[in-house]
Amino acid sequence: MPQTILITGSTDGIGLETAKMLAPMGHHLLLHGRNRAKLEKAEQTLAARPGNGRVESYAADLSRLDEVEALAKAVAETHPKLDVLINNAGVYNAPVPITDDGLDVRFAVNTIAPYLLTQRLLPLLDRSGRVVNLSSAAQSPVDPDALAGKTRLSTGAAYAQSKLALTMWSREMAEYLADGGPAIIAVNPGSMLGSKMVQQAFGVAGGDIRIGGDILCKAALDDSFAAASGQYFDNDKGVFAPPHPDALDSRKSQEVVRVIERILAEKKS
Repeated sequence: MPQTILITGSTDGIGLETAKMLAPMGHHLLLHGRNRAKLEKAEQTLAARPGNGRVESYAADLSRLDEVEALAKAVAETHPKLDVLINNAGVYNAPVPITDDGLDVRFAVNTIAPYLLTQRLLPLLDRSGRVVNLSSAAQSPVDPDALAGKTRLSTGAAYAQSKLALTMWSREMAEYLADGGPAIIAVNPGSMLGSKMVQQAFGVAGGDIRIGGDILCKAALDDSFAAASGQYFDNDKGVFAPPHPDALDSRKSQEVVRVIERILAEKKS
């Protein structure tokens, strides 16, 4: 049965590859991107293929919390139900590393935006739904002050911490929702795949990006992920695996969530 699936960051890389794999299955795809021209091109490419499901697009800059709010509102106004949310959008390098909200752009896009978007779209996701969060093998202990924008980090450190923070809140939210909400799963799609991010960060072409698209499709649809809420899938190993030890530490994970909630509360005030 066709499902309604929102994929953030779906104008290139793993996000676009995932959309290309899901569209021929007849699913209704909601594409998201920051660049309107690239977003329109992706929508037209997918919609033009015979047999593909419906495709629509939403533009938003996820480094801006007000645009994340607007994205969630736009989706909710059009769709009473969402089956899958794939929080794929991510950033490593950026010309301006600090957002208008005073946050490191890695934490803003990779950690806080998907948290906010997930929270706002939870009413659309029932117990059979899924939230797939794109994590990474690159993870390192989170400095709460860096997450809050009070301490500056190097590019690599900010990225690694942002991905662990994402993994931590994924597990924490899954435990909080328990059986009352969608399955929330963090996935490392595979190291050094040929995305724009890998090319920018390491100057290499990277591996077959279809590896990442394939695992995100499975995480979104396969029965083997249906009861995996709160778990971490390491596609480098091809199995569910223990996440970074900090993600198993409730105290540290709750602190990450508190910092995110404080940021969002301050943005509202």
